[in-house]
Amino acid sequence: MSTGETTDPPGIGTLNEKALHAGLKSWYQRDNDALEVNIDNYVVDIVRGDLLVEIQTQNFSSIKNKLLHLTECHPVRLVYPIAQKKWIIRTNKPEGETLSRRKSPKQGSPVDVFAELVSFPRLVSHHNFTLQVLMTLEEEVRRFDRSRAWRRRGWAIHERRLLNVVEEHTFETASDFLDLLPSSLTEPFSTSELALAIGRPRRLAQKMAYCLRKMGGIKPVGKRKNATLYIRSPV
Repeated sequence: MSTGETTDPPGIGTLNEKALHAGLKSWYQRDNDALEVNIDNYVVDIVRGDLLVEIQTQNFSSIKNKLLHLTECHPVRLVYPIAQKKWIIRTNKPEGETLSRRKSPKQGSPVDVFAELVSFPRLVSHHNFTLQVLMTLEEEVRRFDRSRAWRRRGWAIHERRLLNVVEEHTFETASDFLDLLPSSLTEPFSTSELALAIGRPRRLAQKMAYCLRKMGGIKPVGKRKNATLYIRSPV
């Protein structure tokens, strides 16, 4: 064990653990892994030898400081799930009886990770940092609560549940992220053209371009009217 490492009493990091996080931790765990270990005053989900594994289901900004600190002295792997397919379940409250179950028309893609990666794109270049994206099958449980979810006509997300992991994508360098640029994308390209190529809104394409630029994977080469143009910059 590394200096500064202690094992917390069972359950110390699971009191507010959500179903998806718990499911991913159970799926990821291997024999001899240590769970919920206190390292440098941070509770780490899984410790596998020298490797620290942190599972984050949303909101990378909330763990930015934790990752920046831990990667200074430890190899760290951030695990992030993206729902390739999702089923939406509506339940009543508080009994939790299922009222309906339907398949969502939305399908996730590894490029969706850029929506969160904007919090720390430069961390990708750190030799101690690895990002692993898990493409999953999930259930999203919703309960009626008009005060919390007016955009969904009162149906608020209660929890997400892991059904299965269907793909794994590991990113260790900026070059790995460049592989997410479609081969059909011609250069130079704008974020509007990138959005069309990846089949996602321009807002996500802008975040993708921002991250790749900060990583050194693409570089601006001029403008077309008001749109910045980029080319690949192999790293």
